[in-house]
Amino acid sequence: MRAGPRGRTLLGAAAAAGAVLLTVSGAPLPSGLWARPAAPETPRDADAPLSLEVLSSRPDTVMGDTALVRVVPSPSVPAADVRLDVGGADATPSLRTVRLADGTPALEGLVSGLPRGNTVLTASAPGGGGSAQEGTDPVTARVTVTAHPLTGPVFSGPHQEPFVCDTERFELHGGGTLGPPLDPDCSAPTVVRHMYRTEEGAWAPMADPDRVPGDAARTTTSTGHRVPYTVRVETGTVNRSIYETALLYTPGDPGPDPWQPPRGWNRRLVYTFGGGCAGGWYVQGTRTAGVLDHGMLSQGYAVASASLNVFGNNCNDLLAAETAAAVVQRFSLTHGAPDLTLGRGSSGGAYQAHQIGDNQPGLLDGLLVSHSFPDVAFSVVPTATDALLLHEYAREHPGTLSREEQRAVSGFARWDAIGKLAGEADRVDPAGVCADRVPERVRCELYAHTGNVYGTDPSTGLPRRPLDNVGVQYGLGALLDGTIDADQFLHLNEHVGGLDADGRVVEERTEADPAATVAAYRTGRLLNGGGGLADIPVVDHRAYEDDVPGGSIHMRFHSFSLRERLLAANGTADNHVMLVERGGRGGFSSSAPVAGRALAELDAWASGVRELGAADPGRPAIDHVRAARPEWLTDSCWVGDPARRVVAEQLPLSAGQGDACADAYPVHASPRLVAGAPLALDVVACRLVPFDAAEHPADLTPEQAERAAEVFADGVCDWSAPGRGQQGLAGTWLRF
Repeated sequence: MRAGPRGRTLLGAAAAAGAVLLTVSGAPLPSGLWARPAAPETPRDADAPLSLEVLSSRPDTVMGDTALVRVVPSPSVPAADVRLDVGGADATPSLRTVRLADGTPALEGLVSGLPRGNTVLTASAPGGGGSAQEGTDPVTARVTVTAHPLTGPVFSGPHQEPFVCDTERFELHGGGTLGPPLDPDCSAPTVVRHMYRTEEGAWAPMADPDRVPGDAARTTTSTGHRVPYTVRVETGTVNRSIYETALLYTPGDPGPDPWQPPRGWNRRLVYTFGGGCAGGWYVQGTRTAGVLDHGMLSQGYAVASASLNVFGNNCNDLLAAETAAAVVQRFSLTHGAPDLTLGRGSSGGAYQAHQIGDNQPGLLDGLLVSHSFPDVAFSVVPTATDALLLHEYAREHPGTLSREEQRAVSGFARWDAIGKLAGEADRVDPAGVCADRVPERVRCELYAHTGNVYGTDPSTGLPRRPLDNVGVQYGLGALLDGTIDADQFLHLNEHVGGLDADGRVVEERTEADPAATVAAYRTGRLLNGGGGLADIPVVDHRAYEDDVPGGSIHMRFHSFSLRERLLAANGTADNHVMLVERGGRGGFSSSAPVAGRALAELDAWASGVRELGAADPGRPAIDHVRAARPEWLTDSCWVGDPARRVVAEQLPLSAGQGDACADAYPVHASPRLVAGAPLALDVVACRLVPFDAAEHPADLTPEQAERAAEVFADGVCDWSAPGRGQQGLAGTWLRF
């Protein structure tokens, strides 16, 4: 979406002087899933006599009727001779002359009044371009833009219904709310407030937005500008979401537009993603992930977020991606396209950052995540549902396994983590966590919420589910290391059961719907890692929680699952850095010693990648990523008190034994990993092979082997082979 340097200087006034059903492995995806690739972007050709690009968004994802465009003529084409046609109408007066960061003259403008659907933009100039003679045909550059409603949708699929508006409940900075919705799409007026940071370190509203308060602090940004610590906060709605943006803005500076950025803005935008999931169904949401962030604003970063980018409001990564794209566009039309957009989120915010980075490349230039998981449906959900099965097994069969034996089967650091994780299975319980404003008839669960991707089973009318535990040998690792015996192992697997369509524990194992499984892989709902995520820096911060009392969902092995997926997809994980520290040292705060510095270092890394890419566009992106990585950004942990940094490759599970970081922050497992699943946790439904006592790694008596053949009548998992339906990504920027 952003091709080339953004920094530029204003030179003067206006320069007026059909859908195809995706087919996989010979079988169509489920009815209702229409995934088609978005139109590819056309990068600017530096050697062309004229180039035309959309700066505010991808050309095919314009929301509303306005786009920020740029025309770059070659030195042989005078800027004054350039004309811009928009759907047959002359839009040349909307252009103004600017100079890019490398000194290249260009023309930029806001093109407004775009009708819904496709419109051809044509930049032209008299024939020339160096060798052409006078009177030859004009040189032209064309881009087709596709305009969509400001309320969406664009690529996420039809609007979800029901949908509860929250504008009246959304509290504005400085007081008040957005008020009643203006329409059924939950729109509200845009409100601009001005806040400031006091010398005592508190936020306060500005009584007069045209004058710096006497007690306002001052701040020095990352670019060295010393400015009053006053902030412009914009709140509005787009894509049926409430959004907020904030950036330093000094009273008296020119009003915001793309060519007069505030002095304090460092031309970076940090997009914050909020956590959660359970409860994130069919509501607009009463909060964003927050934009009044001292650690970021004080350095000059602009900050943006939206209510549908909080997974506690919306547990649908496609809708989250579409919302982020809409908000970045809205910001770009007001302040200009950022030089870099960095994604930042913890827990459920990390899901979003990872999947948007992979499935919508170009939207985010780098990621800083914490308490991370690769995704929700295939990292968290199987771990939680397996914990629920173990929890219920122990309750139904008291005394069969001791607490330590249960813990060993789970793989968790603590026994009480089983109960904690079992509670997280409410993500697949249709009656689990529904907002009180959502009608009772609605299924508040993950698969229904993503029904346009997974489809509906025509025989039951229920959502198709990519959830499976057929053939999983629970406790296999505990059996092999002698923690449990063969009879305990067999009894557990005979009675552990599965989940029915409503998330209730039943005797039968859970079998994944084949079409939903294929859709999970092909559409990127199971994070692949080989899309856009392959080419951008990812910094993974973790405040260690594996051993906290009561257990935690934020276990360290999830960071390694992501790294394994990157390795499987790309053959390298050189763009992935892990930083781990003890909880309580500041955590993921942008003002904390580790996480705060990580943001600045990520900025430098992503900036370096962009600069190298512009200088040598033909080189593989991963080479630029390797070359640009700052020295400080390398696998590390902080141990001891006071903490000292240990720089060392982070190692998972048994490979890390004796390593200082692994000893300080042991990497535990999950029930699926103890059962032999790959660390990538990228197998929805394992490949089944008949149980064969001769091939089984445990020593079983003839009687036990006979019993095992009955327990695993459907077969056992062959984790060395790809799973049933496992395959690659169909593409990026897919449409549904």
